[in-house]
Amino acid sequence: MKTKTEAKRQAILQAAAEVFREVGFERASMSEIRARIGGSKATLYNYFPSKEKLFFEVMYQAKELELGAITATLDPEAADVKQELLHFGQKLLPALYSPDAIAIRRLAIAESAHSDIGKLVFEGSALPMEKQVAEFLRRAMKRGRLRSADAKIAAMQLLSLLESELMQRMLLGVEVSVKPESLKASARRAVDVFLLGYQRR
Repeated sequence: MKTKTEAKRQAILQAAAEVFREVGFERASMSEIRARIGGSKATLYNYFPSKEKLFFEVMYQAKELELGAITATLDPEAADVKQELLHFGQKLLPALYSPDAIAIRRLAIAESAHSDIGKLVFEGSALPMEKQVAEFLRRAMKRGRLRSADAKIAAMQLLSLLESELMQRMLLGVEVSVKPESLKASARRAVDVFLLGYQRR
């Protein structure tokens, strides 16, 4: 029974992902999603109580598990903080700039003025990553690998630096794809700038 329930949940998520990508969040309807999977509207709402929650689950399943796994690879005991951050950045950027991730972010931005989607996305994906990175930096500071500072602010600055060169261009369609070597170089420059401010002297 549990397997059947999970299969139904996955079918709903797949149908919802198709609808959101085709018509956007605002024009998407729970009725259209229900029509694609069959069954009653009550069953759909039993799995997902609102369109906002369903939208978030679609996004989370699409990319955030991957991003969380990348962040979890940060080793708080690493002797070489620069290499650890570089490795993290060079794994993170390809995930952030994948077509699915860019589509998800564009949709979240477009709809955030009309619903609490922006808040859901931030609390469910951006904030957990920020907290994990902050914890890594906090421990590096405690071990004297980085200068003492507000680790939360440092994490926000690091993540912003990693996105600074290319994210706006990707979101606005100025760039449609980025070569792996460009992402590696971008990550290296971001980490270098970050360490100029936070490396212990």
